Amino acid sequence: MIVVGGGFGGLTTALTLAAATDGPPVLLIEPQERFLFLPLLYELLSGELRRWQIAPRYADLLAGHGVAWLQERVVTINHAERELRTDGDRTLNYSALVIATGGRANSFGVPGVSEHALAFRSLADVERLQELVRRLRLRLRPLQRLAVVGAGASGVELACKLADLLAGAAVIELVEQGPELLPGSKAFNREQAHLALQQRDVRLRTHTRVAAVLADGLELQRGADDASATAPVESLRCEAVIWTGGVAPCVPALNPPIDLDRRGRLPCDAELRVIGTEGVFALGDAAACPLGGDASQPATATVPATAPATAPATAQVAYQQAACVAANLQHLRRNDALEPFQWNDLGEMLGLGVGQATLTGMGFTLAGPAAFQLRRLAYLARLPGPLHRLRVAGGWLAEWL
Repeated sequence: MIVVGGGFGGLTTALTLAAATDGPPVLLIEPQERFLFLPLLYELLSGELRRWQIAPRYADLLAGHGVAWLQERVVTINHAERELRTDGDRTLNYSALVIATGGRANSFGVPGVSEHALAFRSLADVERLQELVRRLRLRLRPLQRLAVVGAGASGVELACKLADLLAGAAVIELVEQGPELLPGSKAFNREQAHLALQQRDVRLRTHTRVAAVLADGLELQRGADDASATAPVESLRCEAVIWTGGVAPCVPALNPPIDLDRRGRLPCDAELRVIGTEGVFALGDAAACPLGGDASQPATATVPATAPATAPATAQVAYQQAACVAANLQHLRRNDALEPFQWNDLGEMLGLGVGQATLTGMGFTLAGPAAFQLRRLAYLARLPGPLHRLRVAGGWLAEWL
């Protein structure tokens, strides 16, 4: 069995399969040297966590677990022939395949994003932002400004961390095209996020569309909720623009081609099989996985004209999908019936600055330093590999004593 992509869902699937008593040989194909635990990237930026804690090497994580690792990138998948090709010019055959290739920053076609905006999805992005913060704190010029585009969870968490790190050395502008920050989040977390932004003097601009990203700032349209709007353009000078406006799926080229959903994701049935294929599963940002539906729908069915609601692209969903995919791959080997994916909403957690967080779930709400520590513990339980979890827990315990 081959797992393509070593992010949260892919790595968890590979380790779960290998841990089964009668588990098959598993090959993980992942081009990066280190696994990256994205929900804790903000704490790496602020220095609250260390690099080794949230970005362990795959060689260390997989050692002794029975998972082979190929450090290459999959470029094409021929699902009719059950084979794939990598950028190392290798052709590999598979009996079953898991596509967990994740996502990348989505520019939505806005001019200048790829040329001028900073992203926040990698260790290199963290290093660039840390250097930017150091430069702004040393320079202390008047009217220094940073813009964070997108007031979803990533944008809100990043804006709060940057405001704490800059300590007044620059103004943070949080730009959101929609009417409200954190759309779809719990009401308590939205209220705490508003309060956290106000306390840090982060300027929230809602109903504001980014018309273009420039080398020295942004062009904005106030009151424009879509690209067709004709609102006047305002120029906003910034030292840097950080783009958290959305995630686009990364899907290798498939042959024969498969119709992707409107967001470019692989359409999946209730059991997380890619519709139109045999023996191919998908999860995470690259997959459009229904939250409900007919579990008996065959994998060769056509994509419905109106797709059902799909699972949100969060770490907890990817973790639960990984467990479902691993179980279904075992069922497939034994010719047993597959089980549909059922998402269990465990709540929502957000970091809101250095040492601060908010959480809602399991019947209670909490904000502040206690929520920050509970958030850490919840993510500790999701770190890959028992040995790595033990090392990280030991480091955190040493800090508290």
